[in-house]
Amino acid sequence: MKKFLYPLFVLVLLAGCTSQKNSEEFIKSTQGRYLFNANEVIEIYFKEKTLHAKWRGNDDIALLKVSDSSFYMKELNEKMVFVSQPEMHIELAPKREHEGVKYHFKQMKNGEKTPNEYFELKEFDKALTAFKTIKEKDSLSPIIRENRINRLGYNFVKKNNFDTAIEVFKINVALYPNSSNVYDSLGEAYLLNKDTVNAKANFKKALSINPENRSVKRFMKKITKK
Repeated sequence: MKKFLYPLFVLVLLAGCTSQKNSEEFIKSTQGRYLFNANEVIEIYFKEKTLHAKWRGNDDIALLKVSDSSFYMKELNEKMVFVSQPEMHIELAPKREHEGVKYHFKQMKNGEKTPNEYFELKEFDKALTAFKTIKEKDSLSPIIRENRINRLGYNFVKKNNFDTAIEVFKINVALYPNSSNVYDSLGEAYLLNKDTVNAKANFKKALSINPENRSVKRFMKKITKK
C-alpha cells in the first residue's frame, strides 16, 4: 500500500481533545481478530480500556484515538475506522493514495482461522476448505497460487517432513486437479516417504495430463529399476 502522511499535528490535536479510554460497549464489540488479508490477521485488544493491536510479529501496537470510532495506526500510517453495520469491520479512512480503493477488514468469528494457522495446527481438511473459500471469492488471489502452495510443500520436503509435504501437495491437487505438476510433486513426496504405490499412481496421473512431463518420466524410470 502506498504511503501518504496524514497531517500528524491535526491527529495529535484531535487526540488531545479525546479521551484515550474506550467504553465497555465499544471494547466488547470491537476486540477480536480481523482479516488483514486472506491469510493474515490483525488482532485488536485493550489494555486499561485503551486500544492496542497485534500485527506482523508486533504484539503491542498502541493506536492513537482520534474519535470514538477512529484510531490512527502509525505502523500502517492509516486512520482505522470501526464500523458496526452491517457487521463489525474496520475501514481505512479514505485518502488520496488509496486511488479510490476502499479497504476494509472483516471481524473473524470465534474459532475462525487462516489457512496458514490451520497448517500450523495440522488441520489440513480445514486448511483446504479455507483455500477453497478464498478461491471462490478471488480466483486470482496470490494466497492460492499453485506455485506458492507447491513451494510450501517443498519447504517441508527439505526438512524431511514428508507427511506434512504430502498433505500440502494433496491440497494443491484438490485446488488444481488439471495440473500435471501438482501430481508430479505429490508423487515425489510419496516416493521420498517410501510409498511406491501412491507415488506411481500420482506419476501416472501427471503423465495422463502431460505425457511430456520429463520429471515424471525420470521418477518412473527410478521406480521401474527398483
